[in-house]
Amino acid sequence: MTADMLSQDLTLLIPEILLACGAMALLMLGVFLKGEGANRLVQWLTVGLLAVAGLAALFAVTGEGTAFSGSFIFDSLARFSKVAIGIVAAIAMLLAMPYLQAEKLGKMEYAILVTLAAAGMMMMVSANDLISMYMAIELQSLALYVLAAFNRDSLRASEAGLKYFVLGALSSGLLLYGASLVYGFAGATGFNEIAIAVESGPTVGLIFGLVFVICGLAFKVSAAPFHMWTPDVYEGAPTPVTAFFATAPKFAAMILLARVLVEPFGGMVEQWRDVIWILAVLSMGIGAFGALTQTNIKRLMAYSSIANMGYALVAVAAASQTGMWALLVYMVLYMISVIGSFGAILSMRTREGMVEQISDLAGVAQRNPGLGWSITALMFSIGGLPFMVGFFGKFFLIYAAVESGLLILAVLAVLFSVVGAAYYLRVVKTVWFDEGEVEFVPAALSIYWVTRLAGLATVALLPVVGWVVYRAVSVGLTVL
Repeated sequence: MTADMLSQDLTLLIPEILLACGAMALLMLGVFLKGEGANRLVQWLTVGLLAVAGLAALFAVTGEGTAFSGSFIFDSLARFSKVAIGIVAAIAMLLAMPYLQAEKLGKMEYAILVTLAAAGMMMMVSANDLISMYMAIELQSLALYVLAAFNRDSLRASEAGLKYFVLGALSSGLLLYGASLVYGFAGATGFNEIAIAVESGPTVGLIFGLVFVICGLAFKVSAAPFHMWTPDVYEGAPTPVTAFFATAPKFAAMILLARVLVEPFGGMVEQWRDVIWILAVLSMGIGAFGALTQTNIKRLMAYSSIANMGYALVAVAAASQTGMWALLVYMVLYMISVIGSFGAILSMRTREGMVEQISDLAGVAQRNPGLGWSITALMFSIGGLPFMVGFFGKFFLIYAAVESGLLILAVLAVLFSVVGAAYYLRVVKTVWFDEGEVEFVPAALSIYWVTRLAGLATVALLPVVGWVVYRAVSVGLTVL
């Protein structure tokens, strides 16, 4: 490899290089300065680093192409995804800072782990080879395992971290076994080479390998029946960690799953579409009915996440450009609503500490109208109720499914969405009509503004989403 080729390759990886080098620099800074002030400085610098890395994908990387012999790809999908990951990770870090300070968890290691996880996510959306895909997933996962158990004094957090690690190791085994089968029968690990092997005729070995790869990736998006870890980890992990889990990692894993299925295995649509179909239906059903009985707001958000990943898989099953656009629109709108919802959950702090029961929200709208309206808008948006951006996200993915002839799947998505609306409306009913005496202390400024702005965005972004949907349907914008 010549110096010019290496320089070109590294140029395409500017966001990842920024995060990796920045994480090491911040780690050294935190070690040498020490103290509470140093921890706060590292946290603020991490927010800036994540935002800069995301914007670097938009402005610093001017070209497109592949790097390191085709192992990484930088295209329009990767560019969009990295911007979203960087910005959402920065917002999640902003939400975490007041919580970490209040709970005496403000160690600089938290910020470093978030940065390394974000670097893994950005590598995931650019993976163009089975080996680079696995490396990216493990870089993200190892950081997330530690984050789940970051509160070492909490038995729940330790249990959450252990469950996530053990089940994560199982999913890694499934993924590796599937990748080895694909390599054995395709004779290559690169996505482009695998696509050529698939076009020449999919073999039984390739199909089995792909199923195992899908199972490994389904764990990362918490799609049923690989969702077992989600409710316990969401409940047990510190709340800002849960907020992080529910947004950027899900987005990165879903984009990677879509890329793997559409690019190297695009010639096997009929073979893998049935698998995705089943995963989508199971996820929507288990998520919708599982959430109906929950009393803990974080567990409810866990089942909500399972259901929403099922809706996202509907767009993947469409296997079309419209489906890819529907996936991107839906996942971005989902992240906005969820990060705002966890801002509301982080606002549930009394003088004695954090509370997590849905009943603790009783009467909040009377005592804190701003928070009440924000929760209402965010719940309506996640539930896909009309006149909120979340409705158009679900409408677009159902349109993509109908366009691809998946009428039964589209109908099931609508029916499960109606069931899901029940538990979102239950939260809104508690906020507005139940009587309660739980007094929340004023939220930190970062939590306050993230919650309010996310709630406002569920309405203010309607014209933007409408324009994107119109352009994608009428003009046929290209993602891959």
